[in-house]
Amino acid sequence: MNSFWLILYFRMNKISLILFIRKYNSFYPQPQVHTIMEHLYEQSDAQIRLAAAARPFRRYLFGQIHWQSRLIGILGARGTGKTTLLLQYLNETSDGAPAGVYLSLDDLYFSAHNLSETVSELYKSGARRIALDEVHKYPRWSQELKMLCDRYPELQIVFSGSSIIDISRQQHDLSRRAVMYQLHGLSYREYLELRHNIVIEPQTLTDLLSRGKEITAGLDPSFRPLQHFGHYLQFGFYPFFLEEEATYMIRLNQVVRTIVEYDMAEMEGFDVRNSRKILQLLSLLSTSVPFRPNISKLSEKTSISRTTLLSYLHLLEQAQLISMMHAAGKSTSMLQKPEKILISNPNLMYMLSRGEPDAGSVRESFALQQLRVKHQVSYPAKGDFLVDDTFTLETGGPGKGRQQLQGTENGFVVSDRLEYPTANRIPLWMLGLLY
Repeated sequence: MNSFWLILYFRMNKISLILFIRKYNSFYPQPQVHTIMEHLYEQSDAQIRLAAAARPFRRYLFGQIHWQSRLIGILGARGTGKTTLLLQYLNETSDGAPAGVYLSLDDLYFSAHNLSETVSELYKSGARRIALDEVHKYPRWSQELKMLCDRYPELQIVFSGSSIIDISRQQHDLSRRAVMYQLHGLSYREYLELRHNIVIEPQTLTDLLSRGKEITAGLDPSFRPLQHFGHYLQFGFYPFFLEEEATYMIRLNQVVRTIVEYDMAEMEGFDVRNSRKILQLLSLLSTSVPFRPNISKLSEKTSISRTTLLSYLHLLEQAQLISMMHAAGKSTSMLQKPEKILISNPNLMYMLSRGEPDAGSVRESFALQQLRVKHQVSYPAKGDFLVDDTFTLETGGPGKGRQQLQGTENGFVVSDRLEYPTANRIPLWMLGLLY
């Protein structure tokens, strides 16, 4: 075959190959390569759809947030439901257009992409509400949020982050721009609604103390207040108990370790070599009676200097792992010795103690956590809690007397294992109706 026919042969076969490929593609269209923005929208829409399909339960904070603000911050401990709150908001404000987008800043995408450039592209495509989850995982988050707020007056940003964040201490202070909210774990009231469909309206402390009998008389007669209370104390504080109760304590252990070993490690001044000592300290507190600390002895036991130990205790409280009480009228600064230290909620106490924690500590932990969401609580000269400098509360079992409250005004006994209130005595579980 001479060169002319050889060239013609290859050209004809090339044309045949091209025609074949075109015909194949007409029958089997090849997938289009999505742009990065399309991929982000798809991920966001999938997350929002999951939230929409879930049970229509809203945390107490949802109705308290002024959602019209341009920059909203929601801080809270891991596992308390911040992500769900963001997705519920985007779902309820969705109008079918690409107006709201959810982004998690701990996604690998942000290890190689800039937040402000990403939001700028989303804004150009029509997004006007951006929900940013886990902002503390992005190194320049406060700087870039400030820049985005200045650049796009029509853009609303709602962000969530670790409760450890002190927003006023960020390099680019957003405390004057952002409206900040704290999300706490489930109250007993929320737990009853979420798990058992028992709906009870939140109550004020004043009403609980003055109208307790009237409030309980208005509840469904079939409701037994203590039927589910024990389960709540062990498994009901974090919403993820709904996913798989059998592994609840394992997951809670992972939450604590992540806070201590990763979240706290990112805070300035924290020495990661002390993480193990912090975990040992938490275990010690969980097995103690209501703990009145000797900081010098704790410093010796942990080999951490007194000043450093006090700063670590402050971080643990910010992370909602412990609760510290200071004497009424005294400073609550970071370096001020607390009068009492408690594990922040009973679920953590059961997990950390790996057994049956001290009953008195469980009572006080529950009472303090529920009270502090809406009230100022300090350590009184008599009793366990001084609330808003007005009410003195003493916790105890059903036979607890009023001896510790003698000489106090507005003194009340808060009794465990008591179903209904009596004169100057309310059941412990009723504090779980405060939010």
